[in-house]
Amino acid sequence: MKPIHINFLRFTFILLSFISSYNYPLGEKDSTITIRISAVGDLMCHSVQYNYARIDGDNFDFNPVYREVKKYFYESDFVFGNLETVTAGKSKGFSGYPFFNTPDEYITALYNAGFHLLTTANNHSLDRGEAGLLRTIEQIKKNGLLYNGTFTSKEDRDLIRVIDIKGIKIAFLAYTYGTNGIPVPKGKSFLINLIDFDLIKSDIEKARKLGADVVLVHYHFGEEYKREPIAYQKEVVQKTISFGADIIIGGHPHVLHPAQFYKTKDGRLDTGFVAYSLGNFISNQRWRYSDAGVILNIEITKNFKSTAIYISDVSYIPTWVYKGETNKGSEYVILPLHQDYKSSIDEYLPDFDLKNMKQAFDDTNETLKKYTQKINLYKEKPALITEIKPRGFDIIHFEWNFELKEIPYTTK
Repeated sequence: MKPIHINFLRFTFILLSFISSYNYPLGEKDSTITIRISAVGDLMCHSVQYNYARIDGDNFDFNPVYREVKKYFYESDFVFGNLETVTAGKSKGFSGYPFFNTPDEYITALYNAGFHLLTTANNHSLDRGEAGLLRTIEQIKKNGLLYNGTFTSKEDRDLIRVIDIKGIKIAFLAYTYGTNGIPVPKGKSFLINLIDFDLIKSDIEKARKLGADVVLVHYHFGEEYKREPIAYQKEVVQKTISFGADIIIGGHPHVLHPAQFYKTKDGRLDTGFVAYSLGNFISNQRWRYSDAGVILNIEITKNFKSTAIYISDVSYIPTWVYKGETNKGSEYVILPLHQDYKSSIDEYLPDFDLKNMKQAFDDTNETLKKYTQKINLYKEKPALITEIKPRGFDIIHFEWNFELKEIPYTTK
């Protein structure tokens, strides 16, 4: 199939200045609308990953990593994940753990896969200092993506990200427990959101004043490789619930944690939802629990006549990272896992990989449902969307001023 080209013009988003061409007018019979938000866990890039993606010299192609899962993103109205690396530029030298610096093409592939927003507040945000943090934001913007958690100025930090998706206004907030001991530059605390209860409470209050129907908070917290939330995570979540958050998504442990519903306080939703850790979505941590991830789908329904709003469904697609040879060469491929344990590249999977893939499926189901059974394993639809949805939504409160480039989409 030929590439689909989407042409973009220069946009300036200042407060209520952006008028979307992607409108959903509601007739008398259409008093309700449902949107789907999809979230994934940590998006990492160890050195072996970019070496596998290397085409020649300093040219890279990370697009094949997402070829088996992007069809699910195309079904969603909004997709986000935690970018746990920086793109400080090739002049700084590409590197993996412990101080990441990833080729720019990594972010381009995320755009092509269907992502809309990258959270950037994590313990690796300052791996290449302030310059690396700022250049990462530059590359995210250059590729037509939104960012949250790290910022270019105090004014940028204070602009709460409230996004109108088909008439449902979602505020996206993001914070991290720390930066691996790398100090935030003096006098520039605006560069990254650290977990500060006064700040979080204030941001949630601002989001409500801006008309947010739902406040979604992303946290980078917890203990690495521990498979259940620690006391600190629970404390942070309880505080955040008391401040009025509706949905809380976590990352950092590099393994999945259980999820659960909760009674909100001062939120629009009567029942909120927390996923303490979505684990890794892509990384080179290929051992049990860390090689498994998930696409978490949260459907939110709003009745425009009664103003009622609620979470109407939460489903998930287990995923597993394959690393090895295919007919395309040496690859990393994120595989969606289904009950029949079948994938499109089974012919390339040795017995030990098939065993690990099946184990990952079972582990994910057991872990996510440990605290609740109200989460559904995603049911494959007969016909999936093969083209990316228009990236149209109103930016209610997010100054975003830059040149967007033309990027080809391929459906296969």
